[in-house]
Amino acid sequence: MLINADLTRQAIVDSTALDWVASPIAGVERRMLERDGVEVARATSLVRYAPGSAFSPHRHDAGEEFLVLDGVFSDETGDFPRHWYIRNPPGSRHTPASAPGAVILVKLRQMPDAETETVRLDTADPALWHQAADGSRVASLFAAPWEQVDLLRWPAGHHTPAHSYTGGLELFIIEGYITIDGSTHREGTWLRFPAGSTLALASANGALIYRKTGHLPPPPAAAAP
Repeated sequence: MLINADLTRQAIVDSTALDWVASPIAGVERRMLERDGVEVARATSLVRYAPGSAFSPHRHDAGEEFLVLDGVFSDETGDFPRHWYIRNPPGSRHTPASAPGAVILVKLRQMPDAETETVRLDTADPALWHQAADGSRVASLFAAPWEQVDLLRWPAGHHTPAHSYTGGLELFIIEGYITIDGSTHREGTWLRFPAGSTLALASANGALIYRKTGHLPPPPAAAAP
């Protein structure tokens, strides 16, 4: 299955317009944003757990990253309510479940073997956040040579001048609306811009955004004439 699988191309998906698709596990559904593979796949998805649902025990050979958007996600390492950010490195194992139900933004099979760190962060903790020079607030969630992950809290009227993203840019709008080069996108929208994209970003009324940079491959070299 291929959904927005070419990482050198722009992709914009309003997840709220997608149907929830049943997974092989009862009570667990997905909205697929990008996917390269069938059940074992490089994927970015929204995953919804019905109250009382549980996934079978499994291993993440190329890692797993997720942000809890609603409810409470649980596994052997704890209970993680809304706002928690989790990274399980390649080779990790767990048995996900949710007693009250949950919705998570999850990225699968997107980590290099060099990543060994397990991350558990409550992004509601004020200590994670700092004020940026442009007036926004930033929480750094993960930084490595292969990618940087942050949450951004933009105030009303925020504007970021045109900037070139050498290693690409990926965004998920958690709250509010953002405008990119004149086009406005609402809460629940996932956006991926390839390496080398130059973009101007703004928010008229403020927004909370998941941002990943530096992780996308360079565009293919132009063929020789």
